[in-house]
Amino acid sequence: MPRRQPLEHETLQPWTGALPPRAWQESDAVRVLLNDNWKFRLSATAAVSDAFAASTFDDKSWDKIPVPSHWNLQDGKYGLPAYQNIKFPFPVDAPYVPAENPTGDYRYEFDLGSWSKEGSTVLRFDGVESWCKVWLNGVLLGTSSGSRLPVEFDITKTLAPHNVLAVRVHQWSAATYIEDQDQWWLPGIFRDVTVIHRPVGSVKDHFVHQSYDHVSGAGTLKVDCDPAGRVLVPELGIDMATGESITLPVEPWSAEVPRLYEGELVTSGERVPLKIGFRTVVIEDKVIKVNGRRVLFRGVNRHEFHPDHGRALDNETMLADVLLMKRHNINAVRTSHYPPHPHFLDLCDLYGLWVVDEGDMESHGFELCTPKWNNNPIDDPDWEAALVNRTERMVERDKNHPSIVIWSLGNEAGMGCNIGAMTQWIRDRDTSRPIHYERDLETKYVDIYSEMYLDHQAVEAIGKDIETDRADLKVSQRHRDAPYFLCEYAHAMGNGPGGLTEYMELFEKHPRTQGGFVWEWIDHGMPKRENGQTYYAYGGDFGEEIHDANFCCDGLVFPDRKPSPGLIEYAKVIEPVVITSEAEGKITIRNRNDFADLSAYSFTWRLETGGKVVAEGKLEVPHVAAGETVTVPVPSAQPAADASEESFWVVSATLAKPTLWADAGHEVAWGQFAAAKAVAVSATSTGTSPIVTEDKITLGPATFSPNGTLLSIGDLAVTDGAQLQVYRAETDNDWRYDERFVDLTPGGAWRREGFNRLHHEPEAVEVTEDAVVVSTRVAAASHDRTLATTYRWTAGPHGLRLDLTVDPEGDWSGLVLPRLGVTLGLPKSLANVEWYGAGPGEAYPDTCRAAKVGKYALSIDDMQTPYVFPQENGSRMDVRWAHVTGSDGSGLSVRGEGGVFALTARRWTTEQLYAARHTIDLVPGPNVWLDLDVGHNGVGTLACGPGVLPQHQLLPKHTEFSVVFKSIP
Repeated sequence: MPRRQPLEHETLQPWTGALPPRAWQESDAVRVLLNDNWKFRLSATAAVSDAFAASTFDDKSWDKIPVPSHWNLQDGKYGLPAYQNIKFPFPVDAPYVPAENPTGDYRYEFDLGSWSKEGSTVLRFDGVESWCKVWLNGVLLGTSSGSRLPVEFDITKTLAPHNVLAVRVHQWSAATYIEDQDQWWLPGIFRDVTVIHRPVGSVKDHFVHQSYDHVSGAGTLKVDCDPAGRVLVPELGIDMATGESITLPVEPWSAEVPRLYEGELVTSGERVPLKIGFRTVVIEDKVIKVNGRRVLFRGVNRHEFHPDHGRALDNETMLADVLLMKRHNINAVRTSHYPPHPHFLDLCDLYGLWVVDEGDMESHGFELCTPKWNNNPIDDPDWEAALVNRTERMVERDKNHPSIVIWSLGNEAGMGCNIGAMTQWIRDRDTSRPIHYERDLETKYVDIYSEMYLDHQAVEAIGKDIETDRADLKVSQRHRDAPYFLCEYAHAMGNGPGGLTEYMELFEKHPRTQGGFVWEWIDHGMPKRENGQTYYAYGGDFGEEIHDANFCCDGLVFPDRKPSPGLIEYAKVIEPVVITSEAEGKITIRNRNDFADLSAYSFTWRLETGGKVVAEGKLEVPHVAAGETVTVPVPSAQPAADASEESFWVVSATLAKPTLWADAGHEVAWGQFAAAKAVAVSATSTGTSPIVTEDKITLGPATFSPNGTLLSIGDLAVTDGAQLQVYRAETDNDWRYDERFVDLTPGGAWRREGFNRLHHEPEAVEVTEDAVVVSTRVAAASHDRTLATTYRWTAGPHGLRLDLTVDPEGDWSGLVLPRLGVTLGLPKSLANVEWYGAGPGEAYPDTCRAAKVGKYALSIDDMQTPYVFPQENGSRMDVRWAHVTGSDGSGLSVRGEGGVFALTARRWTTEQLYAARHTIDLVPGPNVWLDLDVGHNGVGTLACGPGVLPQHQLLPKHTEFSVVFKSIP
């Protein structure tokens, strides 16, 4: 059957009528921002008349919509957002798209007053998704695709005193097939629209070439410009013609010291401010070097997202992102997977972030075709012009930013001939930056080997240069000579990511492995209200035919930009100063910076005993250059005399002076190490004897049922006793993505093995002279493996002591336990927790670097981490003691005996936590549930990446665990 001719928006032509791409610039030329409320009409199909473009068209009945914005984020009035990760939301038939194609028509009227008629005038769109057709005063200006890329039209001859701008936007177009990024589908005019006067002699385009010789300390500046003009940099005494080059002593630009020189490009018709940062990027000895030094990317992938506005970000939101990154020690951003709003790059220049600027290109959905990647545009010569056009528009727009050190072609689009074409275009235009594209694994075209989500073992093999061929990779010499980084790793979905410390150790150990970019920056949760409560929604919550559930919620910050525990952990793992005590009486200070010394920091110390500060002062640290280490003596202060309390040194590095991104006193790094151990005081029984009656057993302050179930401690009732618990509500990283979220069907090894439905079968209750001993077999129905469990209860002046012994019996091979401990149900009147242990935030075995031993207090409600998709959370590790109390101060005290424990307190059961799909599903019940764990499995990053490393796995084995309970009257 012959195919129909492609419609206008289905052609592969990237644009028509557009001006050549050029550098984004501010200047003294007059410009008018057209951001406002525009008239708007939405049609269900593309087959709608374009009569609306006429100046005389009557649009009085039309609604109004803000520009910039996405039309499907207008309270459901114009459709709803939809989320898919890889899959296209319609049949794959490139370049054709469905006839049911939401089409937004916009109209806006504006006057320009005394607008100069000399020179020319340009109409600029900075972002329209996904295809637009533009008229001014009824005259067709042209068309454009490339949603996250600018397009400009010359409107000089069309401009009038009163103007009517008409724009048609199709949600789906041929361009959609190369814009299949992991994000919400959000159509509309979502970036600025501007009218710009171009005076006679104004700058058509300019290219600032800025380099630095780290040997001589000299910078070289050359500015190409059309037309010719002059370059002024007063601070450097520069007044030279464009096209000329000058070399002179300068201070270099880096992400750590973002030194910018203020300059100006002057032509006969325009003055353009310049921000000049001298830096040179090269690949040498398999390493990316900037200004002669290897850089280690402690980075993050950043989608543009706001929970209310989608990708229509304002300057305040962009600044909030940069400030959060800098305050959490992040030094690099990959602009996944498209060029960001240009203002964001200005901020990166000013505040200091390495940038991997990525093209607006992804065709991931073709991977699901049969055969895989069938008809993929990346390997189809017919798509070359469209793809090269996207590369050209990115490079030309962003070429003058010193923060951009790497060009990236796009993401997850397979491999093919057009990668070569895009790469060649960049090399012909800009040789000052290396080129990246992750799927070019063999570095056939690009300069950097970058493979996402490799596990630690594979990264180490790369670092050691002992890789071997595999089905999708031939390890050639060109491949071996390329530097390596993880463009995506440590998938920050839900509780996690784990394994960050071990990755960082590899990055520092092997020069070729130059860090990576955590996926990703922010949870893409959309707010919804239900029964008066607001929660964050994800894929499937808006009626999508197909969706990828909460896979869009995989960020280091929550949708409201509050830091997650993952960001707090990442900040600690990548901190620029490492403070340890590697020798008795000595403190080691290691400068992790690539360029900056430690003169910007103040160092202080304090000595804490039992969580209380007993002494503190300033720590004198000599000059420490980048990459160097010094040792200083431990202060002479002595721990408090109370030998029952342990003592710790805490050394902190803070900003000595305010910076653009934080106030003086902001902590950038800290170290904690032991000063004195506590003298153990045993809570052994002193001879309290059990009393047995017909309906209960009494042991000191506690009562038990005849079958040995704990009923109360003092006046405090206990629900479900203190039962062995091995299950936790699976985290996103406890599941393989495709097992859990295709339709949210329960799955996973732990539930298959029955860890969530254990039967506790008492075998014997023995009442001795000083103890109640309960022997129990704990197992799941249909399985023959067992946890033989013994609870030995004793009592004395210190309280009620539990000695728990667990022995696995049967075949446990290949299994890890989620957790191991006991759970108690307590009265719901309890509301607060005070503890001495690691904190203040949650921590698990492989996410505990940011947890500091101290005394903390939180409400039970505040101990919960509000992951968009509810899951295991809130555990506090290495707890020595805890008090769980009500408003009157009464409650329960728990102390580890001969060891520490992990503490979790909730108002819902683990099973209720598992069953919840959104935060509003978690409804407080009649109890507070207290988990006391001797062990937890790590969390890993299995949602996308490696699972839990062996050293952080909780294996079934003989375990002994002791805690002491005491009621607080």
